[in-house]
Amino acid sequence: MWTRFVIYGLLGWNMEIIFTGFMSGLNGNVRLTAHTYLWMLPIYGLAVFLEPLHNAMRPLHWYLRGMIWVLVIWTVELATGGLIRAIVGTSPWIYKDGWQVAGLIRLDMAPLWFMVGLIFEHIHDRLAGRRVLSFE
Repeated sequence: MWTRFVIYGLLGWNMEIIFTGFMSGLNGNVRLTAHTYLWMLPIYGLAVFLEPLHNAMRPLHWYLRGMIWVLVIWTVELATGGLIRAIVGTSPWIYKDGWQVAGLIRLDMAPLWFMVGLIFEHIHDRLAGRRVLSFE
């Protein structure tokens, strides 16, 4: 379990670095400056505890699973960001743009979290030794 925790954490970190670098480029930063937070390794690592949920959702259509992942990711984002804020006085991420809730989740990120949830399903399958390549 700890190995998968670290793998999910590192994959999440890398995903976030690529995403923020890409977005900085779209905003005119030719250096493609990217960033993440040390807090994010254990937060993304928490995906290991979502593996049973993925197993339970297997019979569902991929579109419904994606929508469920959006809600789950928002919940984790709100809970972990809120917990960190309560402990240290601020959260690593503070959303000011878009449709944000308490500065901790952005509703307009739903399509991204939809895709991330489905991608992490495939990562889970690979880590568990399953070779599932379709969305069905």
